[in-house]
Amino acid sequence: MLLTILVVLVIAIAALLAFASTRPDHFEVQRSATIAAPAERIFPYLDDFHRWIEWSPWEKLDPELKRTFSGAERGTGAVYAWEGNKKVGQGRMEIVESDAPRRLRIKLDFIKPFEAHNTTVFALAPAGGGTRVDWTMLAINTFPGKVMSVFMNMDRMIGRDFERGLANLKAVAEAEPAPQPA
Repeated sequence: MLLTILVVLVIAIAALLAFASTRPDHFEVQRSATIAAPAERIFPYLDDFHRWIEWSPWEKLDPELKRTFSGAERGTGAVYAWEGNKKVGQGRMEIVESDAPRRLRIKLDFIKPFEAHNTTVFALAPAGGGTRVDWTMLAINTFPGKVMSVFMNMDRMIGRDFERGLANLKAVAEAEPAPQPA
């Protein structure tokens, strides 16, 4: 009986690993929102990590969150590292491309609860009197990531956070008063 259970368990694990190996080598999560503000008003919220506190969906998950800013004040070379509870973990972001007010690319490294290295891109484009903001995260799907993807849907999990973040960004950007003509 014990041998039968062991054989079934080994076959189940082998089947899981074989199935996981067929998962995609990359994954992408993207969400978009149209904000009733010009890109020039929205971009500073993205390009300056100090301003992420105003809209990021993760900033309020840990009241004791430790933040470290280094490198450039904003734009290419700006670095933001964080360490927090299990909801936010530990990681580091660095802006590696800043093409104001159209595109921002960030190198995103998670340290805890698991190590991962991703790229995040914000693309801003005119849309119907406002600005369409696309928030995309791209990553190589390592074998452990492929195994996790059997049990977790990254698009659904991260996508909800992106939706909340874009809604927060929309609220702060639209609430900011428009510059008055000189």
